[in-house]
Parts: sequence; C-alpha cells; structure tokens
Amino acid sequence: MSLNVHPQLLRALRTVIDTGSLTAASERLGFTQSALSKQISALEAAAGTPLVRRGPRGVEPTEAGTRLAARAATILDQLDAAARELDDLSAPLGGRLTLGGFPATAMSLVPRTIARVRAEHPSIEIGFLESSTAVQIRRLRAGRLDLAVIATGEGLPGYDLTGIEVDRLPAGPLLVVVGRRHRLARAERVPVGELAGEDWIAGRGARSEPQFGAWPTLRDPRVVTELGDWSARLGFVAAGLGITTVPSLGVGVLPGDVVCIEVDDPSWTGRALGLARVGALTAPAAAVRAALITEARTLAAR
Repeated sequence: MSLNVHPQLLRALRTVIDTGSLTAASERLGFTQSALSKQISALEAAAGTPLVRRGPRGVEPTEAGTRLAARAATILDQLDAAARELDDLSAPLGGRLTLGGFPATAMSLVPRTIARVRAEHPSIEIGFLESSTAVQIRRLRAGRLDLAVIATGEGLPGYDLTGIEVDRLPAGPLLVVVGRRHRLARAERVPVGELAGEDWIAGRGARSEPQFGAWPTLRDPRVVTELGDWSARLGFVAAGLGITTVPSLGVGVLPGDVVCIEVDDPSWTGRALGLARVGALTAPAAAVRAALITEARTLAAR
C-alpha cells in the first residue's frame, strides 16, 4: 500500500490524538472542527482503516492511529527541520537558532534570556518553541531544536537522553502559590502537612504531559480545577478558589494578588533544570547558553 498524503493530514491526526478532542485540536491548528474532521476522514480513506474513534471521554486512537501518529511525528519534525535549513541559507551564517522550553520557562526565563542575547548580540536571531520535555527531546533528535530547556527528576518520566548532552542550570525550589487572603498567605515556609485538605488548581495539557498542580508528595490531593493557561490558574488562585505549585523560575512575573510559600518536605527530592543539545555548541548557541545560566541563576536566587 502506498500512503501518499499531504503532511497537514498527518499533523491533524497527531494533534487530535495529543489533545484527545476535535475541538481542542481545531483551536490549536486554526481550522474549523468540520474542516479538521474532513482531514481525519481523508486520512482514514487513504489508510484504508479507522484511525480514531469517538467516545464519551473524547477521541481515542485505534491501534492503526497510534502507529501512524508515531510515524507522523518523525515525518513532521523532519519536514520542519528541512524548512529551517532552507531558511538558514538566506540568513547570516550561525546567526539563527531555535530554543525549546516547557511552558513554565516561557513565564520569565526564556523571555529574559532572549532579551539579554538581543541586547548583547543583536545579530543572533532566536526562535522559541514551547512544548513538553518529551516533545523537545524528539525535536532535538530531529534537528528542529538547537537547544532545549528540560526538566528531570522526581515525578517525571525517565526520559531517554541517549546521545543528548545536558548541562545543569541553576534552579530554585518548587513553591506553593496562594491568594493573599488565604490562611497561609503570611507564612514564608510551611511543613508539607499544612497542605493536606487544600483545594488544588492543576495544569492541563496533552496526554502524558506532566503538569504543575498539587504538591507532588501529597496522597490523593483534591484537584478542583484543571486549566491549561498559567494566567488562568493564577487567576483562580488569586480569587481564593484553590492553590497551586509553581517553579522558582516563574516567581518574577506572578501577579501581586498571590503569594509564594516554601515547603518543608523531607520526602521531596526535587527536580533538575537542564539545557539539552545534540552535538557541539555553535558560537550563537554558546551565547544563548551563557545568557540562560545567568538568568536562571538570578531567578533561582529570588
């Protein structure tokens, strides 16, 4: 069988499976739900078999859909890498790179880093792709990313980092965020037992993507709301509807109506922040690495 289809059909399948919803996938890709449904149907017709099934809990992939989506991820990454290489032909040699980071890095660390590099090295052009650590690792191997800020440690998957160099970045502690009228708002530090029984606001993302939310070592925490956007989560916390966790690298841009608290928890071993790459550092990548270390150290010390 020859599967000769437009890459957009593969992107549609991958996004539907990642989000588990035609509605969410259509919003992410910028198509109407009807148009996206037609793309999935066209791909199923070309494949000669159903690729997804709709159920009460959203859209689930069939076995064929799971296998094709895995191949599609590699194909799409290679196409994106090829497009970047063609773009680089018209750009100054070594003047452009793409940095990846998980969503929390976009709160402060990445924008501060880009601003620093732009001020110190105006000829370096930095693109940014926000995604989970797992997706970043795949994109590094596909050549779609030059550098990636990743997280490893307790509560996260055991990522395969074979062939990937990882430099440790300074990282402060995981913090709890509460509204200013919360009972713990005046405490700078609390024992983990004080968090039992609290309502938690958690992150929401694609299947299997780790999210910030309840304190990691709590047993059976009560998660009352899941929200994909950081500003929405913090808005719920500010209104007193629950509390959440945030990494130290996001503290600098928190709204004034929430408060950060450190937690004493001997059972929590913490997580590490790293800068990942494949191969040797280019001169622009070395400049970005130096800026990331400087900004990460500043944020960790707050």
